[in-house]
Amino acid sequence: MTTDQPLALIIEDDPQQADIFSQALNMAGYSPKIITDGASALEALAETAPALIVLDLHLPGLTGDKILQHIRNESRLRDTPVILATADPRMAETLHEESDLVLLKPVSFFQLRELAARLGGQNSTS
Repeated sequence: MTTDQPLALIIEDDPQQADIFSQALNMAGYSPKIITDGASALEALAETAPALIVLDLHLPGLTGDKILQHIRNESRLRDTPVILATADPRMAETLHEESDLVLLKPVSFFQLRELAARLGGQNSTS
């Protein structure tokens, strides 16, 4: 079955954060899919081109900076909006140019929902 909502990948290993992100992106008009480790993220990115990616930097298996590098080097993914969500401000600063937005954890549900909606979700704020 297909959905009218664009796919958003949430690459986050913290289940609580991933759930909050998923709910926010769903409300912003996306169909969210949660991925909890770096290797699975690369597999998913090989199979699909999401409309939006929310990416944690500290992941098991493969770190977020390597995944971001892969995204920016892959022609079909290069223009995909990437929101970095991290508790590491120094690492986020070094990747600011490669990402579309950097959000420092804890990320506000409402902030993520609004930003995701502006980046192409289908639902406006309610």
